[in-house]
Amino acid sequence: MITTHETKIIKAPTGNKLIVTRNFDAPVEKVWSAWTDSKLLDDWWAPRPWKAETKSMRLSEGGQWLYSMVGPTGERHWCRVDFKTIVPQKKLAVVSVFCDENGNTTAGMPPMHWLTEFRAKDAGTAITVEIAFDNEADLDKIVAMGFKEGFTMGLGNLDELLAHGRV
Repeated sequence: MITTHETKIIKAPTGNKLIVTRNFDAPVEKVWSAWTDSKLLDDWWAPRPWKAETKSMRLSEGGQWLYSMVGPTGERHWCRVDFKTIVPQKKLAVVSVFCDENGNTTAGMPPMHWLTEFRAKDAGTAITVEIAFDNEADLDKIVAMGFKEGFTMGLGNLDELLAHGRV
């Protein structure tokens, strides 16, 4: 049985931060693996019909994940994630930027400062993701690009991945 949980995304009162909350019917170890293993990330990160494809990943403080979102007609949008803080199965702090295929930052696109926290809850895991921006205009730019809808779909993909025991 697949339990579907609601993804909640709110704008913090400061105006420059999104707060995402979501529960999963899987232990923290599995949810953590899905967030930190590039093969698993490729299976859920992108909203369908898009898919994520990892070019490289070094999961360590100071390491990076370079991936592209590949559209149904083959178009690619690149992103680089810089790992800042890693506390296994508890916390992941990263800075995410749009970039080219070599990881060079795209001009005019704002950095996103992610803090993802993982907590055991009953028979599953609760996550809280805070995504901070340099200012409210940057947040609004990312939201206008469909971030809320896309991330909600991606987290739904993660639900399916966990429910089908692929983690």
